[in-house]
Amino acid sequence: MPKPPSIPCVSRRGFIRGATAALTGLALGAEAKGSQIAEEPSIIPPEDYRIKFGRVKQSVMAWCFKPIPEAELIEACRKLGLAAMEGIGAEFYPLIKQKGMQIALVSGGHGFKTGPLSRENRQFCVDKLREAIHLAAEVGAPNVITFTGMRAPGVSDEQADKNCVECWKEVIPLAEEKGVNLCLEHLNSRDDTHPMKGHPGYYGDDVDHCVDLIKRVDSPRMKLLFDIYHVQVMNGDVVRRIRQYIDYIGHVHTAGVPGRGEMDDTQEINYPAVLRALIEAGYKGFVAQECIPTWEDKLGALRHGAWVMDV
Repeated sequence: MPKPPSIPCVSRRGFIRGATAALTGLALGAEAKGSQIAEEPSIIPPEDYRIKFGRVKQSVMAWCFKPIPEAELIEACRKLGLAAMEGIGAEFYPLIKQKGMQIALVSGGHGFKTGPLSRENRQFCVDKLREAIHLAAEVGAPNVITFTGMRAPGVSDEQADKNCVECWKEVIPLAEEKGVNLCLEHLNSRDDTHPMKGHPGYYGDDVDHCVDLIKRVDSPRMKLLFDIYHVQVMNGDVVRRIRQYIDYIGHVHTAGVPGRGEMDDTQEINYPAVLRALIEAGYKGFVAQECIPTWEDKLGALRHGAWVMDV
């Protein structure tokens, strides 16, 4: 994708007009002549852009924006007015909190490959999840992520379900004690073009099945990480599923579909509409950008995502 044009020193009003014109193909008037629309798909907000409405508690998965140095990314998120960050080393947690942001999500430590689906991974997963829950409680993070793991030879679906549920039941009392949510992330198994765009062989690739597993754990602290990108790729019907599963959703991730790039007008999800539906359903948690930027201006992609999500 070609790099979208930057807009120097454009006002919020002018910026919105520029974005509208870019989508409709109309020329901009004199009031917004600082904007450029050319034939590019999206417009990057100016460097001084800051979240205005804040109805969505925005976070960002820091790993997506490498190779930007962590300290530089943290400062950029502060300037944008983001509420939180995640997907970053714990050594940066103090700096994030110093900048007035929260830690939205702590890694569970066992990763999406080595999950509790296989009984031989049980103790490893239990130990890692307990460690992560303690860390989350220490830094005030509301969520710890967990996964099912990859399908394993000789493990039936029935046994896989049983192994996962038993593992999570073993750690959920600690999560309840510490006031931390254990969030199971649903991932797509369809996309095999990139190691972080899809995960062929991942067991928890059906969001309805993931919710069934969560129900079997039977705890208010066992939640779903509703990744809109993965849900759209595997299941679709995103808004209806948000409304259906709102009581189980503990955290949300976003990215463009199908490319997992920027949430611009080249992608198939109307994110403002989806996020408004999430708010209207009563969701109060964090929503994190987890796109893999394709634009040369990575911080511009971050600003663009923050603008799209500020509904």
